[in-house]
This record gives sequence, C-alpha cells and structure tokens, in this order.
Amino acid sequence: MPKIVIIDSGLGNIRSVQKGIEKTGCIAYITTEAKEIREADALILPGVGAFRDAINNIRPLSNAISEEVNSGKPLLGICLGLQLLFTESTEGGCYEGLNVLKGKIIRLPDTLKVPHMGWNSLKLVDFNNPIVREVPSNSYVYFVHSYYAEPKDQKEIVALTDYGVDFASIVSRGHVFATQFHPEKSGKVGLRILRNFVDYVKR
Repeated sequence: MPKIVIIDSGLGNIRSVQKGIEKTGCIAYITTEAKEIREADALILPGVGAFRDAINNIRPLSNAISEEVNSGKPLLGICLGLQLLFTESTEGGCYEGLNVLKGKIIRLPDTLKVPHMGWNSLKLVDFNNPIVREVPSNSYVYFVHSYYAEPKDQKEIVALTDYGVDFASIVSRGHVFATQFHPEKSGKVGLRILRNFVDYVKR
C-alpha cells in the first residue's frame, strides 16, 4: 500500500480530502513535516483561502516539496493547492508560488459573480491523461474559487471549465496533477479522479 501524505497548509478542511482518499481503499496521512514528505510515495496539496497565507505556511516545506517532485514523486494539487504550484499569484499583491508549474494565478473577471461557487462542467482537452481515466467530458464537479491559473504551457491543460471565461480546471505535467475544483466534494466523478491518482501512484 503506498504512503500518501496530505500537506497541511493550515487552510481548508483537509480531513475531507483524507476521507476521500480512504474511499479509494488507500490511507492518507496529514503532515506538516518535511521528513514525512520525503518518506512518502505521493503527495497531496489541498487548501481553501488566501494564497499569501497558505504559501507562507508551507514555505518551510517548499524545498522538500520541490525536491521530491523533481525526483519524480507524484503530486496532486487541489483548489488552492493547484494555485500554490504555479510561479506566482496576483491575489492581494504579487506572491511567489512553488514554481512547480510555470504560469500565473489571476482573478476571475469582475463582470462575473465571484467567487465561482457550485457545480460546473469539465470540457476535457487531454482525454488520454491518467487523471481523467473513465471521466466523461461534460462531467460536473464542485468549485469554490475567485482566482484561476493561466499555465504558460497550454499543453499542460487537461480540462477547461466555462464560467464566462474558459479557465484551466485540471492541469498536469508528467507526474504532477492538479484540479481547481474539489474532487472530495464532487461525488462519483471526484472519487474517480482520486482513485485515478491512487492508481497512478501504485503503478
């Protein structure tokens, strides 16, 4: 059984993510320790809230996260966790992210109702990505966010979602996967995505 570690950024209900992983038949451990990040077989970086607070909370772990990801360790980012993986965020100023993925986090247009909260659909653009195995295009998932990612490399976009603007709702580069929505709150589709990540880790 792989050891999956959930990185606690101090923001959001990470217990719900842990329960989601448990539903796949696997066990996930919550940690704030670099040692456990290094000993894990895979990492999950969730979160809800302000980018600045989260990045400050995990800054002591940033070297461990970057080194393990660079070594090939699988990682799944969820919601704010997706945003933390990128180069920088414009939320409340300009703040450096983990730079695992190249690109910028920007605010949804003021012409839209912000935050984007509730169910919306996925338009798959990379049907062969392992994170969306057996996930039909136009499946509905649950969002809560005011900012979204603009990846520098458009080939890293796995799925888009239309909310008055098409934004990247799933991104991936190699063994790194991230969702702007909450798979742990997205019913059977979300559970399928979590199971796909666990299956990828087991390979």
